This record gives sequence, structure tokens and C-alpha cells, in this order.
Amino acid sequence: MESHIKLGRIFGIPIGLHYSWGLIALLITLSLAAHFQALHPEWGGPTAWVTAVVTGFLFFAAIIVHELAHAVVAKMRGLPVRSITLFALGGVAQIEKESADASGEFWMGIAGPITSAAVGLLCLGLALAFGWTMATEPGTPPLSMLVWLGYINVGLALFNMIPGFPMDGGRVLRAIVWKVTGDGDKATRIAALTGQVIAFTFIVIGLISFFRGAGFNGLWTAFIGWFLLTASRSAYLQVETAERLRGIRVAEVMTRDFPVVEGRSSLQTFVDDYLLATGRRCFVAIDSGRATGLITPHEVKKVDRARWSSTTVSDVMVPLASLSTVRPDTPVTEALELLGRADVNQVAVMADGTLEGILSRDRVLQLLVTRAELDM
Repeated sequence: MESHIKLGRIFGIPIGLHYSWGLIALLITLSLAAHFQALHPEWGGPTAWVTAVVTGFLFFAAIIVHELAHAVVAKMRGLPVRSITLFALGGVAQIEKESADASGEFWMGIAGPITSAAVGLLCLGLALAFGWTMATEPGTPPLSMLVWLGYINVGLALFNMIPGFPMDGGRVLRAIVWKVTGDGDKATRIAALTGQVIAFTFIVIGLISFFRGAGFNGLWTAFIGWFLLTASRSAYLQVETAERLRGIRVAEVMTRDFPVVEGRSSLQTFVDDYLLATGRRCFVAIDSGRATGLITPHEVKKVDRARWSSTTVSDVMVPLASLSTVRPDTPVTEALELLGRADVNQVAVMADGTLEGILSRDRVLQLLVTRAELDM
């Protein structure tokens, strides 16, 4: 869930928008405008629309605060946070590592709902302080905003506590099971399976509601269920993958006979005689027999084709010093986490400053397929 629009940083954490956020922002604004016009026809169209836009903005600000709560707890626990991204179904804090213990998982999971509940209660409290009573509709735009934001944030807190992984409630459930059993993998399996049951329930309820005339609301519920089902299955598969790779070191999987190309070769020669001729995608650039960097089609594509004949491999390669590296004795599961964080397909395996091999996603996938076939 990468950000396509960067908004800035808070506490050093990049905040951004996924392209799908525009859809939910538009739908919420339209829904709020219709809501305010129906409750307060005396306001007139412009007032209702301005109130809707401001309320929508504050709602998404509250979601960022919710995700910041997760991120701050994670950073306090020493876990790196890559970014916070708003998308069609809300927001996500991209925490690069899993918690090392049940306590950390619990507090990271529950921090968001607690924050949303606090924001909601604060809004309702301010509305009451400014003259709103729960027996009447708020009469002014500011009161209407506060009341809507109050209810929606309390509702968001309760919704997120549904025990379906990877929702916040699912993470809390995982932490509790982890604490009781002492087994993080078992806790993840239980939380993920619970999440799949809840996701299927959402899908069924959404489809039934749609065919009973609920229209878009029914489809939206089913879509949320589908998203949760996909995410919970991914979490389950992640645990199964880690289990299959347990105890395996990088040295057992990496490629030692990696293909090489002279750094002084032109990109045109590299493309014609190496990439296209062999079908391999990752090559080690060498200079006087010494490895100096890696080059893949990704680096080649950055150069205009008219300049391929005058540009050398050394000009565009990624130097070894700039690469993410692992040691031969690094667990494969840790190397996979590094590949995911760096968003690359291969990582250099270094020992005492010497390139020992290349670990690629393909090699790990081949190992997983083989172990699955042998039921290992």
C-alpha cells in the first residue's frame, strides 16, 4: 500500500495518499452533503457543502491520528515505521517488523482504537459544552460537525476492535492468544482464521443486503469483507511460509555461480548479449575481476535507448556499497523481510567484504515449491 501523493511528515513518519483514497473522499463528501441537507434544509446548499468538505477533512485527519497512535507505539518499541497511507478503506501504518513479544503486539493493536474513542468522546464532549443536547439535532454547522465526528470516531473504534486479523481487534486477539500459549505463530494462525470467518460473514451479509435493496451499502460491506479475507489469508500464508523456511540459512539458497558482466561494457552490449541472450535479469558488474555492483533491467530502463551505446554498465549499476546485503548465515526469513522492505528482487550476500552470492526471490520460491511438494 504505497503512497502516490506525499503530504509531509509527522514525527518523522511520511504521510501520503494512495490513489484509491480519492474514491472514498468523494463518496464521504457526497454522503455528508446529502446528510446535512436532509437534516437542515434551512441551511441552503453552499452551507451544507462547505460543512461536508470540512467535516470530511477532519475525519481523515482523525484517521491519520489513529494510525499515528499505532506508529508511535511501534517506534517506542524500536520497530521502524515506513509510512502512513490513506486509502479507500481508511488508513494503514506500514510497520516494517513484527513485534517481538505479545505485550508489544497488544499495545500496538489497541492504541488506534483507544485514540479514536478518545477523539470521538472529545468531540461529543465539546458539542455538549457548546449547548448540544443528545435529545435534539445539532442546529449549527460547527455542532453538526462535532456530533458527526464524535459518533463516527467512536464507531470507528468499535469497528476496529472486531477480532478479525489484520484489523486492530484481530491483533489484540493475536496478542492475547500469544500471551496464553507462548506461541506467536499459533496465535497468528488462530487470529487469521478468525479473520477469515469474519470476512466471509461480511461478504455474505453484504451480498444479502444488496439483493434485498441496500444497493451500494451492501456492495461496500461485501468489498470490506473481501479485503479482510485477502489480508487474513496473506497473514496465514506468511506464517506457513516462515514455518517452511525455519532453520534455513541464506548460504543454502543463494546462487554462487552468479552471471557477471564487465563494467566497461556498453548498455547496448549488455542488453543484446546478456539480458536478451540468457533471459537472466540480475548480473554482477566486475572491474579487473573484482565485483563492483549489480545491474538489472530496472537500471537499464532509466537510460534513454539512444544513449545505450555510449553508456557503460558501470555508469548505471548499483554499487555494492549502496546495496542491501545479508550474510551467508542470515536466516532466509530475515532476508525475505529485507527484500520486502527494500522492494527489490535480489540481495547481495557478503562476508568479510567479499561477494559470496546472490539471493533472489525466485530461488526462495523454488525452495518453497519443492518443500511443499515433499510436504516438508
